[in-house]
Amino acid sequence: MTRHLRRVVVVGNGIAALTASDALRAAGFDGELTVVGAERHAPYSRPALSKAALLDAEDMTSHQLPAPTHEATELLGVAASGLDADRKVVALDDGTEVPYDGLVIASGARARRLGPAGLAGELTLRGLDDALALRGHLASRPTVAVVGGGPLGMEIASGCLAVGCDVTLVSYGRPLAQQLGPYLSDLVVGAAERQGLRLAPTHATGLRDAGGHPQVVLADGSALDAELAVSAVGDDPNLEWLAASGLLTEGRLAVDTRGRVRPDVVAAGDVATILTRRGVGRVPLWTSAIEQSKIAALGLLAGDDAAELDLQPYFWTEQFGLTLKASGFLPLTGAPEVVDGDPAGAALLRWAHDDGSGTAVALNYRIPVPRLRRLSAAAPAATSAA
Repeated sequence: MTRHLRRVVVVGNGIAALTASDALRAAGFDGELTVVGAERHAPYSRPALSKAALLDAEDMTSHQLPAPTHEATELLGVAASGLDADRKVVALDDGTEVPYDGLVIASGARARRLGPAGLAGELTLRGLDDALALRGHLASRPTVAVVGGGPLGMEIASGCLAVGCDVTLVSYGRPLAQQLGPYLSDLVVGAAERQGLRLAPTHATGLRDAGGHPQVVLADGSALDAELAVSAVGDDPNLEWLAASGLLTEGRLAVDTRGRVRPDVVAAGDVATILTRRGVGRVPLWTSAIEQSKIAALGLLAGDDAAELDLQPYFWTEQFGLTLKASGFLPLTGAPEVVDGDPAGAALLRWAHDDGSGTAVALNYRIPVPRLRRLSAAAPAATSAA
């Protein structure tokens, strides 16, 4: 049974907010829809910022998405500053309030910084303005230190190398091993080193100013000088505006399998803590945000009659001449079944897990995403290149 809501407010303007708004309309919500976005930009593809957008021509276009069609009232460049869940009112940082009958929280996350606030030469890459700033700095081909060996840090390092910069990566442990597992990590790091990426001997403990340029302080007591430092050391969910709302549980915004925090409030995307087959946590992936948002929108409108989320993670990255797509849970242990091709070039790979599920990986291998998803779910004996 669909609940009758007159006014829905969506806090956030990224892909989770955009998807939730579209899903509400598609499910029949025809009331007042208001989108509150801290960024002044229309929704854009965040994953593109560390991939193709760094290499775009003078007019950066890879991040652009089609214009929204949900016909919401958009309040851009203004952030939510508080929530009174009893009065059903969102407070904004311009001093105004927006009332609601139903609320979608999709306020996302922000990049962590390794150095002190205002440190000259330290950049992060989270939003469009960050990407524009980084592109501007790269025009002079500075020496670059990238701190963080996850997918984002490696994509940034790849982009910086591609435009002609001298790049050193500082990672806690083997790059990508924590996220992908040792097998895929070795493949990607090998390609990176062949293209000229240097790996620092140990991880970073901080950043400091060294006379107008950043210096990465390493765990062995040494320091790495660079003209530009890019921190890619994780993110923090934007929850501060909810501190007095009563909606947080041990500092987290936890939702049920239908995206609900309470019947009139749902959450989705990087800000939400969700339940998956591998436990409870945030899953800050682009496709995860999309799937969560569709479920949350229906959870707000239909309550217990809505479908439940059963997330099958999908991840992709482009770096150092490699394109890697993975359907299923990561990281991976052991060697894969080679379904087709050769891992030294292009290959379709599969890992089987103890719970009967699997993870399928396309490495420089052209395959439709639905087929990759089917392969990850198939029993090992049923896998084939056909």
